[in-house]
Amino acid sequence: MPGTLGHACPASSVKTSQRLTIVGAGLAGALLATLLARRGWQVDVFEKRGDPRRLGYEGGRSINLALAERGLHALRQAGLEDTVMAQAVMMRGRMVHPQGGAPMLQRYGRDDSEVIWSVHRGRLNIAMLDAAEAAGAVLHFGQRLDGVDFGARRARFVDDAGDPRELDFTTLLGCDGAGSGLRAAMAAEVELGERFEPLGHGYRELEIPPAADGGWRIEANALHIWPRGGYMCIALPNTERTFTVTLFLPLDGEPSFAALPDLAAARAFFAADFADALPLIPDFDTDWTAHPVGSLATLRLDRWHLDGRAVLLGDAAHAMVPFHGQGMNCAFEDCVALDRLLAEADGFEAAFAAFTAERRPNAEAIQAMALENYVEMRDRVDDADFLLQRELERVLADRHPDHFVPRYAMVSFRRLPYALAFERGAVQRGILVEATRGRTRLQEVDLDFADALVRDRLTPVPAE
Repeated sequence: MPGTLGHACPASSVKTSQRLTIVGAGLAGALLATLLARRGWQVDVFEKRGDPRRLGYEGGRSINLALAERGLHALRQAGLEDTVMAQAVMMRGRMVHPQGGAPMLQRYGRDDSEVIWSVHRGRLNIAMLDAAEAAGAVLHFGQRLDGVDFGARRARFVDDAGDPRELDFTTLLGCDGAGSGLRAAMAAEVELGERFEPLGHGYRELEIPPAADGGWRIEANALHIWPRGGYMCIALPNTERTFTVTLFLPLDGEPSFAALPDLAAARAFFAADFADALPLIPDFDTDWTAHPVGSLATLRLDRWHLDGRAVLLGDAAHAMVPFHGQGMNCAFEDCVALDRLLAEADGFEAAFAAFTAERRPNAEAIQAMALENYVEMRDRVDDADFLLQRELERVLADRHPDHFVPRYAMVSFRRLPYALAFERGAVQRGILVEATRGRTRLQEVDLDFADALVRDRLTPVPAE
């Protein structure tokens, strides 16, 4: 019956009465198409860009992404884990490069069972498009959403030549990113409460090539950070033994991108502030000139759906700054949740309302943690108090494994709700600050006092 949904069905049965229309064939759109098609839905995906499998992957966004357990879980549901992991590079932790000091590795987890993975956005997207088609989704490239008549349930797309194409839809699923055309169309129908909050910082990408012998120029299995207070550089490894280097810098002021008007100023800035990184980037001049400054912002919405006719997910609903490496992981988790709720709920509107209620508080939590992590990465990773608290954090995690789980571990190695990780992380942060106040070494910390704080303030960590 039109407008209603059945319960989960095997992939062999086809929901012939309704087609789900996904706007956007990026990472979230391709994954959602795969999950829904495997469940038996008829799925169409419309993407404004050309097919990257034929035209090559278009740049414009960071080519490296950090894959963590939430994203891996979603890829497992889509049968993509082995394909993706074959081209991923393990990152054990942060390799911090202090100004004038020796690099030091700060592990993310206890051992190599708790790591994150560097993956190439373009290759990942291509693998996921193949999976979506194999599952039965129909992909339409070079089709930009140009308008929606929600009353008539008709969507208008235009190709690169401006030729229009109109089609009837049952419901629209918006996976078309931070500049979402579907979000703009929905906003003309209903108040979304949209707030777009620029960070005031931008980024620019460079590259460290392989060494002359074809090996790695720096430690391969780490996310490298050059923290410099209000700004920083990072470098993520690629399977080609290259590193994608990203400079994060204020847009205005001193220092800032505005204060680097030409190549000579940029090179002098790197020579002064990132002296050990500059020799690793032999094509600095070419990279700096070729790559524009990217923008960073947080997108917040009060409303993610228009009754049962449209819903937003991923960056279209909650774009975030990249400093926790969770944008993709969060979007993938959205896809898994929406797939489940579409199978369980009685109707699209009920599914979309349940999706928003479940995912919005978690999106807001990881957005906040991503902003906090920028300050930590650029400002605190080489501070004595931070390092002492990290030491105590590991000790308390060992002494109270059922109660004290580091926030980073809850976010990256588990699938506890982001909102719960944010809430428990604040409590744990208070314990670490209180237990280390006035102390400079771990041996000075009163562990009995710290144990008592844990027992008093933390309940057992819920099962996932």
